[in-house]
Amino acid sequence: MKSLEELMALRDAAKAKMTTRDDSTAVTRVVVGMATCGIAAGARPVMNKFTEEIEKRNLTNVTVAQTGCIGMCQYEPIVEVTEPGKEKVTYVLMTPEKATKVVVDHLVNGNPVVEYTVGALKK
Repeated sequence: MKSLEELMALRDAAKAKMTTRDDSTAVTRVVVGMATCGIAAGARPVMNKFTEEIEKRNLTNVTVAQTGCIGMCQYEPIVEVTEPGKEKVTYVLMTPEKATKVVVDHLVNGNPVVEYTVGALKK
């Protein structure tokens, strides 16, 4: 860095990225299980993909957060989507590719991707 302006631009870019993970204005929450079981199963790339896709689409009403163990280790990576006034949707065996589809279908268009949910495993 060679100037204060460069430092301020870097700070502003970092703050914009952090907003996606800030709960203060969120309407919809995407929570990724990031206990050791989730991380070992690939939860970090899944969380990064959610953050990337949400930012790319400028979804200001959605936040991404992480949590510890959700309790179903065999189905990791697990992602829970909570929307006000709606039942929580739990996605299991997530991948970055599935995360992109969940963002497009569920978060943008309001249609949960049923075949990725924990309920689909029982069928």
